[in-house]
Amino acid sequence: MNTEVFQRGCRNWVIDCMGEDAAKNKVERNFRFTEEAIELVQSCGCSKEDVLKIVDYVYGRPLGEPFQEVGGTMTTLASLCNAQGIDLGVAADTELSRCWTLVGKIRAKALAKRTHAALPGVPT
Repeated sequence: MNTEVFQRGCRNWVIDCMGEDAAKNKVERNFRFTEEAIELVQSCGCSKEDVLKIVDYVYGRPLGEPFQEVGGTMTTLASLCNAQGIDLGVAADTELSRCWTLVGKIRAKALAKRTHAALPGVPT
């Protein structure tokens, strides 16, 4: 997987599905990343209780720097994939290809969500 090509492909997909504003919306991207990260660890057997403990731990520490945290996220994601026997590049490319087949459905779902809301359909 070429990360530059993949990142550009993801940007193009978000713009095509939801528009330029959605692609640039930092709050919305934060919420959707958090949702997906929790769904990943849930699917790997992590309990809600442990996730909440980790949330408390993280928010009890000093604020990180986004560039470094992306590196940490990628490193730990690759390590999680190794432990789970998942090829990171294949999983990423497969999911982006799947997303392109669902543009209409995902667009409709995104339009039904409230902007700047942590949960779908829940106003801030």
